[in-house]
Amino acid sequence: MRSRNPILKRGFGAGAAPSHQQLNDMYNRPAYGQQYPQQGYGQPYPQTQPGYGQPMPPGYGPAHPTQTGRTLTYDDVVVKSFITLGVLVLGAAFGWMATQLNPGLGTMLMIVGAIGGLVFGLWASFKSQPSPVLTLLYAAFQGTALGVISLLFNSVFNGIVTQAVLGTIFAFGAMLALYSFRVIRVTPMFTKVVIGAAVGALALVLVNLLVGFFVPGGLGLRTDSPLGWIFSIVMILIGCFFLCLDFKDIEDGVNYGAPRNFAWKCALGLTLTLVWIYLEVLRLLSYFQGGD
Repeated sequence: MRSRNPILKRGFGAGAAPSHQQLNDMYNRPAYGQQYPQQGYGQPYPQTQPGYGQPMPPGYGPAHPTQTGRTLTYDDVVVKSFITLGVLVLGAAFGWMATQLNPGLGTMLMIVGAIGGLVFGLWASFKSQPSPVLTLLYAAFQGTALGVISLLFNSVFNGIVTQAVLGTIFAFGAMLALYSFRVIRVTPMFTKVVIGAAVGALALVLVNLLVGFFVPGGLGLRTDSPLGWIFSIVMILIGCFFLCLDFKDIEDGVNYGAPRNFAWKCALGLTLTLVWIYLEVLRLLSYFQGGD
């Protein structure tokens, strides 16, 4: 299957494993049997395959895509994801405590955090190469906004934040199990449906916001009503299915020998999706807390 990630799309045909030539092109390495760059007095290296007793030219490693230390592993993704989520949690703690100490800062921190998270999140997502700096900046800003939002909800519905965190963890674990046991298979059609549903849902959220300027409650998609409950559940399901797309990207990256820094792209995708799920779970739980 062709991955939805632009890094993994390069040179990979649908449903086919990449050839040595494709992988070599991807990493800008010389292919097997191809001439190495010329050195000194215009003399080329002999056109022989490195390895098997042949000395390696200075500055070049074996062209095999699974060379240890150069390609993506699941451990890389786990470590980078924990780092990104750790920064997110630290940002949330800062937003929470700063708002408690000075409630007047809450609104400003939430706005700055949300805008910063949006800017750095989009920048990191559409950047051709993975960027740890942009990923961590996104996590810091988004975390700050989440901290303020979580405090506001928790001040009205005591304990709701813990419930939302546990619900998000459960959703992640359940989708990981369903994907691992191939109960859910990420096919091209599955990918199109999930992405289409997400775009449609976000469009409805925008329309609901615009209508809300003229009609109280807008279309009713974000109100404590049966329509609001259903819409929140749909948003949670979309987020859960997006986790499967993230898992597929990670699996493809490992199997196709993506560069190690692709782990930052995977960590960003997982964090974006988990934030989506957390906010929707938080909203859904608030409908049933009876905090009036």
